[in-house]
Amino acid sequence: MPAFSFHVTHTSGRARAGVMKLPRGEVKTPVFMPVGTLGTVKSLDPDDLVSLGAQIILGNTYHLYLRPGMEVIGKFGSLHRFMAWDRPILTDSGGFQVFSLADLKTITDEGVAFRSHIDGSGHLLTPESVIDIQDALGSDIAMVLDECIPYPAEYERAEKALATTFLWARRSQDRWREADRGGRALFGIVQGGMFPDLRRRAVEELLALDFPGYAAGGLSVGEPRQEMMDTAELTFGLLPEDKPRYGMGLGRPEDLVDLVDRGADMFDCVMPTRNARNGQMFTSRGAINIANAKYKDDPRPVDASCTCPACRRFSRAYLRHLYISRELLSYRLNTLHNLCFYLTLMDKMRRAIVEDRFAAFRRGFLDRMAEGG
Repeated sequence: MPAFSFHVTHTSGRARAGVMKLPRGEVKTPVFMPVGTLGTVKSLDPDDLVSLGAQIILGNTYHLYLRPGMEVIGKFGSLHRFMAWDRPILTDSGGFQVFSLADLKTITDEGVAFRSHIDGSGHLLTPESVIDIQDALGSDIAMVLDECIPYPAEYERAEKALATTFLWARRSQDRWREADRGGRALFGIVQGGMFPDLRRRAVEELLALDFPGYAAGGLSVGEPRQEMMDTAELTFGLLPEDKPRYGMGLGRPEDLVDLVDRGADMFDCVMPTRNARNGQMFTSRGAINIANAKYKDDPRPVDASCTCPACRRFSRAYLRHLYISRELLSYRLNTLHNLCFYLTLMDKMRRAIVEDRFAAFRRGFLDRMAEGG
């Protein structure tokens, strides 16, 4: 298969439009990756995702390793075949899930030992085993194992985690290079907490390993928005111009626009799908809570400018009825709408960059969101 490649096609200020070439197809950036934690974007099937314009989705190494397990997926040859999705998949390393979900975890240079949040069974993830798991999943883009720390964290804690993350990145890369990965790619992850000097050190060390792409990790872990933005701006500004820059787990619509303005290319977040199941629907005039009583007999669509199935066919009143009644259709329609909003937003940003009018697009978008919100 052809080697992984990425090139920037247009710029508008610091915002970039580009193309990633992967074994299972091209991905135009900036791109949002819907999260398919357990091999499914909750309530949707692959045809839904294709119809919405999803180019690539995210699978979760930690969750898939625990359930259904590599033995099951291995019988199908890849996660793609298991879930009937023939477009690219990025898988995370599982580091964040161990940080946020696992009980009784112990981190050493060898890896991270933890007990499953499902049944309490003991497991050990090492940089090498995480690569083996993602290899079995057939990940088009795999991520190195990293240590994600909470906010706030002391400098010494962040510095120690950074050293561990770099050690694991080097071992992950060594394992990745042991076999022909068929044009697939392994990305490095920049950690360092909210400390600028540690972020600079992380980038300098990772650039020496020459990964084909880099992610800004350890963001959106409880820090104030401005601190997140400042750290992201610093990180993306230090990363190479000719390689994709991935903002892991970053996902408010306003954040995506501001981060593209700072040079980011790739995003994932559970926000559009999780919030859909909790009744929050994103619109061009800000988010609404469909459970609100004022929508009880509202005949309007959620967003008159939206082309999703929920907005084309159904009223706010009906969607509220479904949600209040806990009908399964509610989760599906709300999710279709939110993902349509996110993926359409990425399309609009790409067009604005290509036409060199991103600054004006950003101002107008943020003004409308503030006005409606």
